[in-house]
Amino acid sequence: MKDRVTGILRRGVTMVAVAVIAAGAFASPSLGATAESAQRIASHFSSVRTMTGEFVQFGPRGEQTGGKFYIERPGKIRFDYEEPSGFRVTSDGDSVVIQNRKLNTADLYPLSKTPLKLLLDERIDLSGGKVHSVKQDDDLTTIKMVDKSVFGNATITMMFDSKSYDLRQWTITDAQGKDTTVMIFNVRQGVTFDPSVFRIDYRRVDEINRQKR
Repeated sequence: MKDRVTGILRRGVTMVAVAVIAAGAFASPSLGATAESAQRIASHFSSVRTMTGEFVQFGPRGEQTGGKFYIERPGKIRFDYEEPSGFRVTSDGDSVVIQNRKLNTADLYPLSKTPLKLLLDERIDLSGGKVHSVKQDDDLTTIKMVDKSVFGNATITMMFDSKSYDLRQWTITDAQGKDTTVMIFNVRQGVTFDPSVFRIDYRRVDEINRQKR
């Protein structure tokens, strides 16, 4: 279970999770008319600051788990995995911690070095060759993005409702071609969170890691 959750961050959902897309510039002439669709999606999400709802995660070996997620853009997210996993993934805007409450472990990473950064930025930059492809169907618009500076050769593929432009799911594909997919549902936008939702107790994280040495 730990490998599956950690893989989301190291290989490239939360986010879990879970994600809010801000307005961005789209400048890839090879994508033709689909650029307009991608820009509309980015513009729609530029006004979304907070989200909460439920998620289901599918791992590369077919494993499945779920839970609840919370997002406050920019930079903040929390995934509470359902029992009996005991996992929680939290970002406070600077760092991401993967906590296993059952095993009493806490792995800390800079947010800037995880694919969650791409999803949680103030704006998602659709320029500079980051957009690999855009596919528009009647029901879904699919945007595939790459950013070697964030997660190497991994890619993230986001699927949006073609009519409402709401995010439905995303898939992170690692350098070995293994997929981790997160689907979100029962989503509410424009909610207010207590600051404690995204708080990381760094002193406790340090204490846990010192105990494991």
